[in-house]
Amino acid sequence: MSDAGFSSPDKDARIAELEAALASARADISARDILIDTLRVQIARLRRMQFGTSSEKLAHEMAQLELALEELEAEAVVASTQRVDPLSAERPAPIRALPAHLPREEQRIEPEQGNCTCPDCGGALRPLGQDSDEMLDAVPVQWRVVRTIRPKYSCRACDKIVQAAAPVKAIARGKATFATLAHVVVAKFDHHLPLYRQAEMMAAQGIELDRSTLAGWAGQASALLDPIVSRIREVGLTAAKIHTDDTPVPMLDPGRGKTATGRLWAYVVDDRAAGAASPPLVWYHFTQDRTGAHPRAQLDRFSGFLQADGYAGYDQLYATNRITEVACWAHFRRKIFDIHTTSPTPLTTDLLARIAALYKIEDEIRGALPDVRRRTRLERATLVIEALRIALDDALRRLSPKSEVAKAIAYGRKRWTALTRFVDDGRLEIDNNIAERAMRSIAIGRKNWLFAGSKAGGERAAAIYTVIGTCKLNGVEPQAYIADVIAKIAADWPASRWDELMPWNWRPDCQRFAQAA
Repeated sequence: MSDAGFSSPDKDARIAELEAALASARADISARDILIDTLRVQIARLRRMQFGTSSEKLAHEMAQLELALEELEAEAVVASTQRVDPLSAERPAPIRALPAHLPREEQRIEPEQGNCTCPDCGGALRPLGQDSDEMLDAVPVQWRVVRTIRPKYSCRACDKIVQAAAPVKAIARGKATFATLAHVVVAKFDHHLPLYRQAEMMAAQGIELDRSTLAGWAGQASALLDPIVSRIREVGLTAAKIHTDDTPVPMLDPGRGKTATGRLWAYVVDDRAAGAASPPLVWYHFTQDRTGAHPRAQLDRFSGFLQADGYAGYDQLYATNRITEVACWAHFRRKIFDIHTTSPTPLTTDLLARIAALYKIEDEIRGALPDVRRRTRLERATLVIEALRIALDDALRRLSPKSEVAKAIAYGRKRWTALTRFVDDGRLEIDNNIAERAMRSIAIGRKNWLFAGSKAGGERAAAIYTVIGTCKLNGVEPQAYIADVIAKIAADWPASRWDELMPWNWRPDCQRFAQAA
């Protein structure tokens, strides 16, 4: 098209108009690209949360693992196709022995001719030795009825009647022992078997019980464990460092005809990575919403370090100067990793590699004393962190503030002081994975029992999770512990001796307090 009909001012105006339209189109395309990147990251994050693994290994690390697996599988195929001379082959490695504490049932298999005469010549046989082999056998849960008999005696001289006192019952006028209560709650909250499934399993063995009955048994166990739960929290609040996290838990809301979203909070004390000998513990707290008032109430008497994610509800705790924030590198890394999985770039690869270098240092000093950890971090991690800070700031100057990468980097730079606080204190951890691990059982369980029936049900679940979680941290079998402890509490265990029943002090052969007194 000719510009002959345009004067110079008209031509300049036309050019300016086209340039403005082009700039507007470029801005629209840029905004659309940012939106597409944002949606891709969100989809990848949701897919990983719903279907994927929690691992955040880089692509080359995963490739190396897959290659190693393929090599092992190939070697297995080759080995299976080769003929092996039994005389020249090496003896296979011995199989690990089955646990010694399991009961043994022996079955003796004699030769068909008996053990008296030889099948060839009829001569007498004499013992030469024997071969034995052990196999692990499974027997379904065996329910039994414990019948308690209390004989009565009368005095011939004064007619006084003598009879032993009735033992304390787990359920008043009920038909369940303390061991049964422990079995039900551990099956639900540790093995993730909803009560309706437990009722079905019992019915298959001829035991017909309503789900409401099992719920009552779980409630009684929770009530008996209240002193243990309270004491675990009391001890936890005296620690110098607490890890915390929360997760959504669906809760039945009959008035609205649907489920509401409650929260289950975990507060963990575990300093074993810093070489501490103090016992680890965890307590859970159920709430009907997620507001900062809940952690403030739980930590009202705590003073020390709090390691958590970037939830704004903790800010008022940090503002008191009574609690010091320690941020989580795993959260920061995850934001970059989610972007890297959808749109890997040299920048995201470089940032992930730098953070991986920090974790490599932490792997080497895990379990060392705080002074050793602090000295190693100051000597080695400080340089990595400073170089990472420079790389982050340089990236922020080059990136659009609206891009997902820039948002992820800004998240870390905003919390930089809290993120790097672990370097100068060997008691602190690089991340909040201690609390996140405490949430794994909740994530698995809620897929099975679907929702909490009420606020009281959520609080009951939190109490039982507290006991089971603390038992596991201390290497104690939860079912044996709960069965023993609730029986002692029901029999009026002295309040002055609660510490003897704590999971870190409890032993399977603990004697009753009446015998020890």
